[in-house]
Amino acid sequence: MKIRAVIVEDSRLARNELKELIKLHDDLELIGEASNVDDGVELIESESPDLLFLDINMPEKDGFDLLEMLEEVPITIFTTAYDEYAIKSFEYNALDYLLKPVSNKRFDMALEKVRANMAS
Repeated sequence: MKIRAVIVEDSRLARNELKELIKLHDDLELIGEASNVDDGVELIESESPDLLFLDINMPEKDGFDLLEMLEEVPITIFTTAYDEYAIKSFEYNALDYLLKPVSNKRFDMALEKVRANMAS
């Protein structure tokens, strides 16, 4: 079974880094990406992904705003350069929290959590 994922991240470089990590996993399929919260909400509502890679700090609205705008929230992994949001992210039921730049090993560990979560 493919895990259908989307990326919501304002940095093109960070999106590209995540896409390269995603390509290393045959069971992960990137079905879309957005560079801001409003486009991200539209993408998530139209595609209903299993997994969301979500930046926190974005212009105008942040990742927490995005989660509050959704009716159905996919499994969420925050990807951010700031560790001070970690505790708040788990209040939003984030499955994991990856600090940028994301290492292959840490990405793999987060995906193992996703697989276990989807299997249960």
